[in-house]
Amino acid sequence: MLFMLIVKASKNSEAGKRPSKKLMEAMDKYNEELIEAGVRVMAKGLHPSSNGLRFSFLVPGEEPVVTEGPFPETKDIIAGFFLIEVQSREEAIAWAKKVPDPQGFGEGQVELRQVF
Repeated sequence: MLFMLIVKASKNSEAGKRPSKKLMEAMDKYNEELIEAGVRVMAKGLHPSSNGLRFSFLVPGEEPVVTEGPFPETKDIIAGFFLIEVQSREEAIAWAKKVPDPQGFGEGQVELRQVF
């Protein structure tokens, strides 16, 4: 079963603030554990939304409306992700519970979603 752990953005990640050395080490350790367990497919961080574009398909058959970032609602923005392949939903939940606070400022949120 394929799952994505979606790391939500925060004001700090959107401002381009890099995680502390301690948090980077914790994330490296978590990634190593995923690799050693043979469940990590991919893991990446994303640039702030100020470098992004949003395409809104408002009218069927017409060109999308393009909006340049940054985007105002950090709760709607993804800062990164882990893609894992596990045997069950319960195993995916267990891995999600082990993710270090991805923002390191008490703002971290990770959303777990199964991939079709």
